[in-house]
Amino acid sequence: MTDAVATAGRSLDVAAIKQQFPLLQREINGKPLIYLDSANTSQKPQVVIDAMTQFMQHSYAPINRSAYTLAAEADDAYEGARSKVQRFINARRAHEIVFTKNATEGLNLVTHAWGRANLHPGDVVVLTHMEHHANIVPWHMLSAPIEQGGRGIVLRWVPLTADGQLDLTTLPQLLDGAKVFSFTAMSNVLGTITPVQQLCAAAHAAGALAIVDGCQYVPHNVTDVQAWGADFMAFSSHKMCGPSGVGVLWGREDLLDAMPPFLGGGNMIADVRLDGFTCAELPAKFEAGTPPITEVVGMGAAVDFLTGLGMANVRHHEIEVATYALRTLTERFGADIQLHGPCNTEVRGATFSIGFRGIHPHDLSQVLDQRNVCVRAGHHCAKPLMRLLGVSATARASFYVYNDTHDVDVLADALDGASDIFGF
Repeated sequence: MTDAVATAGRSLDVAAIKQQFPLLQREINGKPLIYLDSANTSQKPQVVIDAMTQFMQHSYAPINRSAYTLAAEADDAYEGARSKVQRFINARRAHEIVFTKNATEGLNLVTHAWGRANLHPGDVVVLTHMEHHANIVPWHMLSAPIEQGGRGIVLRWVPLTADGQLDLTTLPQLLDGAKVFSFTAMSNVLGTITPVQQLCAAAHAAGALAIVDGCQYVPHNVTDVQAWGADFMAFSSHKMCGPSGVGVLWGREDLLDAMPPFLGGGNMIADVRLDGFTCAELPAKFEAGTPPITEVVGMGAAVDFLTGLGMANVRHHEIEVATYALRTLTERFGADIQLHGPCNTEVRGATFSIGFRGIHPHDLSQVLDQRNVCVRAGHHCAKPLMRLLGVSATARASFYVYNDTHDVDVLADALDGASDIFGF
């Protein structure tokens, strides 16, 4: 079974799930919202909103600094959320979970803390052509010469097949001599789910670390970092029904222990003297300053919410929606619509980057908005991939646990409406 096939689940009761999201009950101009932008950020269920509100009303206090009862309660809530995340991704130990501002900060933490300590001029880092800027730009920063603040590393790129999957035919050559293989588990543009376990094994066989961008994968699939054999993995709360402002970097304990700190001050110290400092133990070593306490509590509630749905069920549901969307949109519009990415829903999520009848994506998204259909238009923080696709931007419709086949039909009708406006 591949990493992508976690389909032994049950269908979700989408109507009941949608009722738990207050914003999705809103109407604009008397019409319901059809929210199809969850690859950017997901909506928040009432249980997450309530958890954050209750914490701020009844338990808020600084953590790790005070011995009074309120502070102890806040400590318990914060560390309880860490344990929930540990179980959610099957990390070996809770202190391997580092709370960050978002996944971008998590990837930068690895790049600059581990990378600057371990990479030298000429060392090779392998990326893929489907990466988000957050997994490209930090490595470009390290590719600058040492005298310009970089490390002089060399980047190599895994190409794509015609249907938007990784072309692994030359992977052994690309990894030859490499120190790092950093790649996404699921493309935010193509919806492609990559064979993470296979890629991690290939990295290790070449003597390289495997770093995984899990932003698009973790909210939609069963995640097991131990089964993957990964070394680091980053993801964000706000794409998985939690609040913005908090993300996670998971790393192997031995690697995190050996890394220098990324930021200095606050809770990351064990001692500070006039002649230097010593770091705190994990994970405090990488959590400098006052953390986003309320947001971490909210993320813990989001983990509870998704755990209650069952991530195998979430994946099963999204395969159903993706299959229906591919069939409906291609049968209805034929050559007039371009859906970038794989046609096989076993290796893709329910995220669709769309080209439609030559209409500019920004114009298309504005017209869809007139029908309360919310899609993202732009380069999706993946400009190198856009250039490979031969486009400057796409309109992206991304489905989640509160979307169903009815939303696909509404999207299709709205696309037809756009055709009327633009004279097709």
